[in-house]
Amino acid sequence: MSMITGGIDAYLNTSAADIYGSGMSGKIKNVGSSSTADELKEVCKEFESYFMEQVYKEMFKSVGKSEGGDSSLASLVDYFKDTAIQTLATQTTDQNGGPLAQQLYKQMKRNYGITEEE
Repeated sequence: MSMITGGIDAYLNTSAADIYGSGMSGKIKNVGSSSTADELKEVCKEFESYFMEQVYKEMFKSVGKSEGGDSSLASLVDYFKDTAIQTLATQTTDQNGGPLAQQLYKQMKRNYGITEEE
């Protein structure tokens, strides 16, 4: 699992984090021993959603683009495609229970010594 936590560190150092939003980057940077279990779960879930978004984007790249057409229309399609991919990634994580998020949560909980609150 240290590979995953290393992945979060790599994520924080990429420009993709800025594109995805400073909110996510700020949330991950603020995770520590003073974080609650719920905060940690939410950050892990959001990270998995971001990860799934990147997977879907790579999948769409393999499909290819149609030749010809209006470049302004292509920009509009790309915008809506990105929005649809973000929504799909979030729904995938929500509906499937987020196995990556669960494993990441367990590892980070151990690393930061966070206990479940009752």
